[in-house]
Amino acid sequence: MYYTQEQIDRANQADLVSFLQSQGEQLTRAGNEYRWKRHDSLTVRGNKWYRHSQSKGGAPIDFVMEFFGKSFTEAVELLAGEKGATPPPDRPSPASFSDFRLPPRSTDNRTARNYLTAARRIDEDVTGFFFASGDIYEDATHHNAVFVGRDESGIPRYAHQRGTAGSFRLDVKGSDKAFNFCYRGEGERLFVFEAPIDLLSFL
Repeated sequence: MYYTQEQIDRANQADLVSFLQSQGEQLTRAGNEYRWKRHDSLTVRGNKWYRHSQSKGGAPIDFVMEFFGKSFTEAVELLAGEKGATPPPDRPSPASFSDFRLPPRSTDNRTARNYLTAARRIDEDVTGFFFASGDIYEDATHHNAVFVGRDESGIPRYAHQRGTAGSFRLDVKGSDKAFNFCYRGEGERLFVFEAPIDLLSFL
């Protein structure tokens, strides 16, 4: 399905307190924010959320994708209450990206962190930066390191899994390689790397 930028913007303006209440979730007020009972380190306020235990937050679409396991198009539909349209004939169909879902997150990143710092000898300050932003995390099922790529709005559109034992590598189904894992610096030079770990080693 195809969603216009206006529909995506409307979804990202959704009030998360109202959304969670409509899903039957329990919230408790904490000053100007609301704390989600199911994830007590997470607070919401208006269309913003913040997970204090991981020092990360964002907008409604990535919230629904991460905590409700929805694809991008499912998240937009759920938040905006609108069905997508068939893409116009002169626009490439985004259907191959519509089922993109981030792998479920582990409760901690211990295995992935140890793999990157001990086995691959990447500086802890570098890995810490990406773990804190949520652009690297450990998946709950196989304990792979997951590298996340986001669009201009900060919405996850790409994810690559790297095994922490052996040579397993896989782009998550539905990933859009136009939004690959990257680091946006302040310089004017562009550096291109074959794999996420090559980028981390360079930094």
